Parts: sequence; structure tokens; C-alpha cells
Amino acid sequence: MKQSSNRLSAGGWLIIIVLVTLLVASAVYAVHIWNSVSTAMSGWGWGMLLLGVVITTALGVGLMFLVFYSARHDMDR
Repeated sequence: MKQSSNRLSAGGWLIIIVLVTLLVASAVYAVHIWNSVSTAMSGWGWGMLLLGVVITTALGVGLMFLVFYSARHDMDR
């Protein structure tokens, strides 16, 4: 039986480099766009933005919990 290695191959490193490059490029672009907008957001707008982030995060965490729970209790059929 062949032993599996925990080291990444050249292709794996290439994919990681490409994905990190895309992440950095999108972050730089987002900061550029954020700073180029000259309008101010009201308190109501910030509150709704925060509420959207909280609800979206809670939904993602809840769905991931259900995935792990169903896999742990053998409900994936």
C-alpha cells in the first residue's frame, strides 16, 4: 500500500498562490472603491449593514452546524 504524503505538490502550491493573489487583488480593489465614494452612510444604513452581516453569519454557522451534526449522527443517506 502506498504511503500518502502530507506535502503539497507543485500544482497545489500554484493553486494556493493564485488564490492568495486573487484575494489580495480583490481586497485592494475593494479598498480603492470604498475610498473613492464620497457619500456618507447614515446610522440607519450602518445598522442595516451590521444586521445583514450578523444574519448572514448566523445562517452560515447554522447550516455548517447542521452539516456536521447530520454527518456525525449518520443521517446522510
